[in-house]
Amino acid sequence: MQPLVLIIEDEISQAMVLQYNLEADGFAVKHAVTGDEGMLLAEEYTPAAIILDWMLPDVSGIEVCRRLKARKQTKSIPVLMLTARGEEADRVRGLNIGADDFMVKPHSIRELIARVHALMRRTSGANTEMTYADICLNTETHRVSRGDHRLKIGPTEFKLLQCFLERPHKVWTRAQLLDHVWGMDSDIEDRTVDVHVGRLRNALNIHQLPNLIRTIRGTGYSLDADD
Repeated sequence: MQPLVLIIEDEISQAMVLQYNLEADGFAVKHAVTGDEGMLLAEEYTPAAIILDWMLPDVSGIEVCRRLKARKQTKSIPVLMLTARGEEADRVRGLNIGADDFMVKPHSIRELIARVHALMRRTSGANTEMTYADICLNTETHRVSRGDHRLKIGPTEFKLLQCFLERPHKVWTRAQLLDHVWGMDSDIEDRTVDVHVGRLRNALNIHQLPNLIRTIRGTGYSLDADD
């Protein structure tokens, strides 16, 4: 699964250049033109990294960063801020509210991508193990267990489960699952999602354990132990 980078930048031409080069380097990209939109996308998609412009038309980049770092769901996402401000006091202010790195415009695209990779390496070890209820998934060893049972699941089902574990209780539409697991440009049909969710269910329930993947009729699926 391609790591997702969220760009929060209101200058469309700059965002398009960033998106083109990030996608050429193997990333998936989402783009927001306002701070409010960026925060919504960050909560919905939990990107691997965020590139955030300091100057935005609604909420300032520094305030967006502060809010992202204050929320449990987004606080661990590394944030690289882009700014025309080169003053030390501004960089210190940004770092104090949680920014992970800074680049001053104009910047080198190659260096920016290298810094995104560095930020992701720095934080990759933090979330190697994902758990919910009695399910445990390890992104480093690619092992899945439920309670005392080691489970065998295919690579697509692994990605699906990882997606569900990122946001337990969230109702995922088939389109969102297609986007996260197969990629935005995939030609996969919605029916394929149902097939792989069925396989994942069978793997998780192989020892007659309670079903944790709930079907929301007409919408999609949710990982929910409270239903």
